[in-house]
Amino acid sequence: MKQTLQLKLTQHLTLTPQLQQSIRLLQLSTLELNAEVDRMLQENPLLEREEGEDDTPAQEFPLAGTAPGPAVSERVTRDDDGDSDADGMNGVDVAPTRDDLPDVTDFSDYGGGGADSDWGGSGSNEDEDFAPQQVAANSLRDHLMEQLALLNLPLRDRQIVAALIDALDDDGYLTSSLDEIGELFSEDDALEPEELSIGLKYLQSFEPAGIGARTPAECLALQLKALRDDTPFRPEALKTVDGHLPLLAARDFTKLRRVLHCDEACVKGVRELIRSLNPRPGAAFARDEANYVIPDVVVRKVRNQWTASLNEAAMPKLRLNRIYADILTRNRDASNQQLAAQLQEAKWLIRNVQQRFETILRVAQAIVERQRRFFEHGEVAMRPMVLREIADMLDLHESTISRVTTQKYMLTPRGTFELKYFFGSHVATDTGGAASATAIRALIKQLIAAENPASPLTDSRIAELLGEQGIIVARRTIAKYREALSIPPVNLRKAL
Repeated sequence: MKQTLQLKLTQHLTLTPQLQQSIRLLQLSTLELNAEVDRMLQENPLLEREEGEDDTPAQEFPLAGTAPGPAVSERVTRDDDGDSDADGMNGVDVAPTRDDLPDVTDFSDYGGGGADSDWGGSGSNEDEDFAPQQVAANSLRDHLMEQLALLNLPLRDRQIVAALIDALDDDGYLTSSLDEIGELFSEDDALEPEELSIGLKYLQSFEPAGIGARTPAECLALQLKALRDDTPFRPEALKTVDGHLPLLAARDFTKLRRVLHCDEACVKGVRELIRSLNPRPGAAFARDEANYVIPDVVVRKVRNQWTASLNEAAMPKLRLNRIYADILTRNRDASNQQLAAQLQEAKWLIRNVQQRFETILRVAQAIVERQRRFFEHGEVAMRPMVLREIADMLDLHESTISRVTTQKYMLTPRGTFELKYFFGSHVATDTGGAASATAIRALIKQLIAAENPASPLTDSRIAELLGEQGIIVARRTIAKYREALSIPPVNLRKAL
């Protein structure tokens, strides 16, 4: 085969380093962005924070549905050229949360108690302000070990109870079987099943009542047995938790009356007594923290117009180090190539961070303009909107809008919401229009909140009521929206 040389022209997309960095910043949350900025500050001597930024901590605001937090320092930034196509994702500064334990008896959340506090300081000046210092609260294990220390038990029994305490989970339940706990001891110290049972009895006599239970029913039974004998409906409640708790969870009050051989007033008293118990006795000792986010945008009404402005507390303020920049300006030889490359990286980072927030503001303002009725009247006035509408409005790609609205938060007079919250599918109306899925969920919530507890609304009846308002929704769609709102079905909403 003869070898020849040929020229061929082709087109392909090449991502420049600056664009790659812009896309990478786009995918970061606020916490990750701050970590990235801190890393760049450590690695790049040409980059530094503006003076005074560290003295102003970022404001924290509650999650959606809660009252707005304290006022924030803000300014309105306008993007006149409209040619920015890079965007960013400013995420959440979220403390860990405790998942609710699914409970078949539909109990409310229980537990409480906070950490004790102490005051500390130095110096002898009586007018000196002393900062409060948080003292760590006792854990569940510490609380139980203190009670164990007060018992006059042989060493072997104390070791058995201590092993049982170590096997408890955060809610105070014994998740391991007695046989598994017995295997933790050596063959020389082999335990008899009776010894483990006696140790468990000691543990279950500790406070709070219900500790050491292996099932929710056993936990409730331990708490009922700890009550006074003359507590109203105590015998019937014990009988209920011992074998008929599913009937109470399913609100099958008719069958429950038959098995308890009592009237409706007795069943109601049993239900209220069981609901007053704590199915998670160890949760009071958990170190919980509130869920907070840093909003990227603040929305307020100015001269009868809803406007969006950036939250400066969420924006890292960066600048070039003038000392190193002047050195590069005076000396442009080959020995300073590394500093020159770092200077270029610093400029890219500053520009990309700025461009990121400019795009967030543009998208947020477009959302505010199209969802103006939501800010005036609430969820029931939410209009259907998809990402394509905002993308066409701002001449950006739909994927850019998706990235901008993910884990970005907007502080409004109605609470703090993720930008993606304002987007949703639509449902047809009999007039040929469309209703937002968010508005329909709000209507379902209103209808169920106003229903008669003795005769709650079925999904079919809710669909009929919405049809009377001109909104055509199928029963299965109502069921899907109701489940998304964590609203139980009609049989579980029925009350005595």
